[in-house]
Amino acid sequence: MLKHSLESPGAELRKLMAEGCVMMPGVFNAISARAAAAHGAKALYLSGAGVTNAGLGVPDIALITLNEMADTAARVCQVAHLPVISDADTGFGEALNVSRTVIEMERAGLAGIHLEDQVSPKRCGHLDGKSVISVHDMAAKIFAAVESKRDPNFIICARTDARGVEGLDAAIERARKYVDCGADAVFPEGLTSEEEFEAFRKALDVPLLANMTEFGKTPIIPFQRFADMGYQMVIYPMTAFRMMLKALEDCYSDLIKYGTQEGMLDKMRTRAQLYELIEYDAYNDKDVEWLAQSQMSK
Repeated sequence: MLKHSLESPGAELRKLMAEGCVMMPGVFNAISARAAAAHGAKALYLSGAGVTNAGLGVPDIALITLNEMADTAARVCQVAHLPVISDADTGFGEALNVSRTVIEMERAGLAGIHLEDQVSPKRCGHLDGKSVISVHDMAAKIFAAVESKRDPNFIICARTDARGVEGLDAAIERARKYVDCGADAVFPEGLTSEEEFEAFRKALDVPLLANMTEFGKTPIIPFQRFADMGYQMVIYPMTAFRMMLKALEDCYSDLIKYGTQEGMLDKMRTRAQLYELIEYDAYNDKDVEWLAQSQMSK
C-alpha cells in the first residue's frame, strides 16, 4: 500500500552494496516499480529516458523537468518501499539548479541520484555527438550536490560521458576529480568492453555503477561478471520499457486489425492478477477498518 518512503533509503542501499553487487531494474512509473518490487527486486533505478519516453512521448534530450522527475520519483518510492537511484540528467541547470535538484529528489524519498557531465541539452549516453562540460564546471556541480543533501547517506553518483568524447584515460581522470570533490560513487557511461570496466575499477576505490543497457555501445555482460569485476550497482534502464513497448504495439496492432481482443487473452494479466499486484483487497480492508474505528469512537 501507499506508505512514506524509507527513513534513510541511502543507508539501505549502502547496506546492500556492502553485501554485494546490487541489481537495479529500470522503472519509469509507479506500476512498473510495484511490479519490480513484487518480483523480488532489492533496489530500483528510475530511468530518465523511461520517464521521458513514457510520460512525454519525446526523446531523452533534457525535455523532462525537475518537478516531473521528482513527482515520478515520489510516486515510485511510495509504492515500492525499496532504495531507488534516479537519473537527474545534468542537474537541470548549473550548480544552483543542482542544489535544488538534490533537495527535491531527496525529499521525494530517493536513495540517491546521478549527475552527468554532458552539455545540456544532453544526448543518450550511447549515441555519438555528445559534448561534455569542463571538469571545473562539473566539479562545481558535485560540490553543490554534496553540500545540499540533508542525509549524509544520500548518494551523489557522478556520471561521466567523457569516454566517447575525450577517451578512456580522460574519463578516468575526470572520475577521480569528481571523487575528490565528494562524489559517493561513479557511473562511467558508454564503455565498450569488459576491459574498460575493469580499468575504471582499478583506478577508483569508490562504488561503481554499470549501465547494462541494450542496443548500445556496451556489449551484453552478465550481472555476475560485473559483480566479479567489483562493481556495486548494475542498472537495466530500459529493459522492461522496451519489452512493454513491444507488447503494447502488438496489442494495438492486433486489436485494430482483428477488431477483438479475444486472441490476446492468454497474454494478459487477468483482473485478479492486476488487483493482487496493486493490493486492491488491502485498500478495501483498510477502508473498512477505519470506518469501523470511526463508529466505535462515537
